Amino acid sequence: MTFEGKTCVITGAAGNLGRAVAAAFASKGALLVLVDLDDKVLRSAFGRDDERKLLVPANLLDAGSVAQALTAVRFPGIDVLCNIAGGFRMGKPVHETPEKVWELMLDLNAKSVINTARVVVPKMLAAGHGKIVNIGAVAGLAGKANMGAYGAAKSAVIRLTESMSAELRDKGINVNCVLPSIRADMPGADPRRWVAPEALADVILFLSSDAARAVHGAAIPVTGLV
Repeated sequence: MTFEGKTCVITGAAGNLGRAVAAAFASKGALLVLVDLDDKVLRSAFGRDDERKLLVPANLLDAGSVAQALTAVRFPGIDVLCNIAGGFRMGKPVHETPEKVWELMLDLNAKSVINTARVVVPKMLAAGHGKIVNIGAVAGLAGKANMGAYGAAKSAVIRLTESMSAELRDKGINVNCVLPSIRADMPGADPRRWVAPEALADVILFLSSDAARAVHGAAIPVTGLV
């Protein structure tokens, strides 16, 4: 798998998984557009802009901020979009969940996907190709106690992935998602059995490559040994 000369946008780039995904793409020659909320956090994680990477602070919950940030990218086109940004809250029972928690989970996990799609998909349509990988969660497949808001939000990501795939697959754009497990949901678990960020990054890299050209609308569990 090579990404030499291809432009890859990674949201949530300064997080643990975002950094692993960025490193994986960089090792394959990609041009990186690294998006996160805080410019200082981005610079702490990646240093400064250079000829192969751009640090792009943006509020993914603000459609205008996303549009302004991504339309200013100097690299040619956008070949890959990795929607890594998201959030987790364990929460309370559904009937006790505060409205702000519902809104936060849906915004961080689903609205962020919609806002990036509004900017990136038209660019991919114009180019006639592209790869989009979203981050769902195993928790989006079935409801669990005290995880209603998070599970609903990640289920929405899976449904968005399927809908986008159905809309874009005939236009040369692959849309898929990966479903990691949630470490915070496993108190006392052995960390050695969790999926490592680098292992999850390998799956994301595959889905972003030409090797996955026949994969559309998939939701792939990546859970390690848990």
